[in-house]
Amino acid sequence: MKIQAYLIFDGNCEEAFNRYAQVLGGKLPMLMRFKDAPDMGQIPPDAADRVMHVRLEVGDQVLMGSDNCPPMPYEGTKGVSVSLQVDSKAEARRIYDALSEGGQVTMELQQTFWAAAFAMFTDRFGVPWMVNCEQDR
Repeated sequence: MKIQAYLIFDGNCEEAFNRYAQVLGGKLPMLMRFKDAPDMGQIPPDAADRVMHVRLEVGDQVLMGSDNCPPMPYEGTKGVSVSLQVDSKAEARRIYDALSEGGQVTMELQQTFWAAAFAMFTDRFGVPWMVNCEQDR
């Protein structure tokens, strides 16, 4: 069994996942739009170019997402964070600097009693993140 996060966006899913792939060194082997579905039926025409499903692969890890499809309301990402475990403080710094840019920092990257480096922030796409480096290797 694997547990995989699925993130919902409000029209900027593709931009967010392109950024995540760039920063995390992953690839996007799958990106489907609502207009690619065999039966567009209930989908409003202005939602046709929104992302219906995207898959980011980073090593053997997967992060998935989509845009919401109006008229369903977009409620944002609440009560959860994407948590990254890294092997060095330098890697924690690189990821923190890149993903927190333009977002809102909750806790600056710093040493804690449990980690060599830890940070919490919400990126410019509204996704909460935690970056943790238990031991600098």
